Amino acid sequence: MLARNLCRARHRSRLRAYATISPGILTPGSMNNKNEHLYIPSKLDEEILARISQSGRDSLSTLLKQYTENAGHVLNSVLLYESRPSPARQSLLENDLVLVAHCMAGPDPDIQVVTLSSGFAIESSLPGNNTIFVSCAHTLEQIMRQYNRATIEGDTETTRPTGSFVLSSEAPPGGYRLSPVSSIPSSLPRSDLLLLSSGMQMRTWPVSPYPAQPGTKIKAHFVSYHLPEDEGWVPWIGGTYRKWVSGTVLGYRDFAGRETKPGTYDALSHLLFSPLPTPGSSGGPIVDAESGAVIGVMLGTRMDNRVEGVRGWGVPSESIFEMFSLPGLENKR
Repeated sequence: MLARNLCRARHRSRLRAYATISPGILTPGSMNNKNEHLYIPSKLDEEILARISQSGRDSLSTLLKQYTENAGHVLNSVLLYESRPSPARQSLLENDLVLVAHCMAGPDPDIQVVTLSSGFAIESSLPGNNTIFVSCAHTLEQIMRQYNRATIEGDTETTRPTGSFVLSSEAPPGGYRLSPVSSIPSSLPRSDLLLLSSGMQMRTWPVSPYPAQPGTKIKAHFVSYHLPEDEGWVPWIGGTYRKWVSGTVLGYRDFAGRETKPGTYDALSHLLFSPLPTPGSSGGPIVDAESGAVIGVMLGTRMDNRVEGVRGWGVPSESIFEMFSLPGLENKR
């Protein structure tokens, strides 16, 4: 898996990381660092860290094991094909998304780790009452490195509470509810995707199995940790802000960075789009503006080439279907 450079910010000597910019694949070493040293609202991570400190549990050990062992796992469940969702399912832009927080407290209260990304709920036929969420994987991998380093240095599970949570907004503006992640049923590390199971009940998003053509108009859910100067941003979770931004599908690339096209045998491994997403937007949906279906997942930004420059970088929604059984084949394995 390609290494990813997560922006970091320090406040009270506490490390925070969040989904943002990735290094260039076609022009190695090309990076856009203008978003580094951004500030995550301290109240949010303080409340999250207080939650895991109270529990005293090391939940991440199980989740990290599941992330690795369930890589490429095909669930015995079908994800509904919704390239043209019903009108009732098209009005989801007003539906809330979630923040996903992976966090690790420590024996030294001044050394804490919180990673944040976006996510959204999808419909599945898995048994139980939990909701399945899609998000990016690189924030979990970031905290995995911190967790493994702490383990090597002899830090025991009992002295370092850890956990992962799903956060959704609720009234008043800026308020939120928080639910622990109970499991990671499947992941695609190479595609930077994972599925999270949580008891939080949310409306699910329609997902299209078909790639959108270049030029398709999209809506993307952007997140900011401060109030930007441009209009349209509204308070969201714990001091963050959100905005639906209009954009365009620009094209596709395979894992080697070569240009690929829909309707061919090319591998559509990654999706290029505009405009550039903000830090914290990774893991959020890219929505077809006409149909209302999710057609991709944001991962960050990447240098495409020296002519085109930095572009929005994501993964097509067809990759989500790789973690689910084909219709009619569930319960037959």
